[in-house]
Amino acid sequence: MTEGTTTSAPAEGVDTLSRLEQEGEIAADYLEGLLDIADLDGDIDMDVEADRAAVSIISDAKSRDLQKLVGRDGEVLEALQELTRLAVHRETGDRSRLMLDIAGFRAKKREELAELGAKAADEVKNSGEPVKLQPMTPFERKVVHDAVAAAGLRSESEGEEPQRFVVVLPA
Repeated sequence: MTEGTTTSAPAEGVDTLSRLEQEGEIAADYLEGLLDIADLDGDIDMDVEADRAAVSIISDAKSRDLQKLVGRDGEVLEALQELTRLAVHRETGDRSRLMLDIAGFRAKKREELAELGAKAADEVKNSGEPVKLQPMTPFERKVVHDAVAAAGLRSESEGEEPQRFVVVLPA
């Protein structure tokens, strides 16, 4: 092997990590500006999870101010995530897969969906019949698919957005 070949893989990993960290920093700046405009208190936490930049807005205060940024069933959160991705795209020229969480909404939702996926998998194992779940966002479906796979079954998404849903299938 040549010297360039041996160092290219680690350099690529470092490049990916630094690119994701840059996405997080751009997103944090954008979101801080938004919080200032909206006169809301919140701290920005940045991380890299599963090859994506992850940014969270958290607050020590027990106020419900940040709930305004979550909206009903996370609708405002989804919109803010897309706007934040666009802000990152504008700065970097690259498409972003950044994940945004506000006041722990998405983390709590992830736990609930993983439990839903596990329960659906148990139901399929017991009945031997496929189980269709309610329509979900792409994020929600991904969490359910992962939970079903962890239970040793498979699942598929069916339907068209916004009515796309998960079907848990027998082994």
